[in-house]
Amino acid sequence: MEINGKVAVVTGSSSGVGEATAKLLASLGAAVVVNYFRGAESGQRVVDEIQAAGGSAIAVQADTRSDADCRKLIQAAVDEFGHLEILVNNAGMTHFIAHDDLESVTDEVWDDIIGANLRGVFNCTRAAAPHMRAAGEGAVVNVSSVAGAGGGGSCIPYAASKAGVNVITKSLARVLGPEIRINTIAPGFIEGRWLRGGLGEDTYEAGRQRLGETAPLRGVATPETCADAIVALIERNVFVTGQTITVDGGATL
Repeated sequence: MEINGKVAVVTGSSSGVGEATAKLLASLGAAVVVNYFRGAESGQRVVDEIQAAGGSAIAVQADTRSDADCRKLIQAAVDEFGHLEILVNNAGMTHFIAHDDLESVTDEVWDDIIGANLRGVFNCTRAAAPHMRAAGEGAVVNVSSVAGAGGGGSCIPYAASKAGVNVITKSLARVLGPEIRINTIAPGFIEGRWLRGGLGEDTYEAGRQRLGETAPLRGVATPETCADAIVALIERNVFVTGQTITVDGGATL
């Protein structure tokens, strides 16, 4: 897909992987909808930086746990730019709960995580699909995690939600083709403040150092390397759909 001239929605793009992806798409000529949940200032900062670099972007608030908000987000892109070809389902959340602490996994925890990480992927993709078909082509990329394959990660519901993303990618690929491709990236440890804040400074640094010494590619993922993988699935891998690509420097081999 030629990205220049296309319209992209990137959920959860006021920081981290979403921000890096929004900026990369904009640098390649896409008009980008920057989505945020609570961080209005951060969302606008990303838009301002894209525009300062010569790109086109707007910021739209939406909670991807809500179907109504997902539909509003997609419609905002079409209303502003006239069409839609690209969707990156990056928005997500977690609760950091030790896996053996079963009693801390409440209904509210399940609702938060499944709503944002799994239901949001389905709802945003469903809302986007008619517009992509009208445009004649579409590419969707979801952001999962190696936790979805290995059962690790920040908590059990998080791992379950990401496993669900991997499977729903296959299910949606069957029904969205041939006009729309849908794939997923599954990062491992991602450098940045989100994981640093969740793990705590000491655990974060120990994990980063260990992977820097033991992973085949000697390091950890960054928002930018994740964005590169996302954009490759949009721009270059035009005969690939329903796949989950691990982005972890080989750490889970």
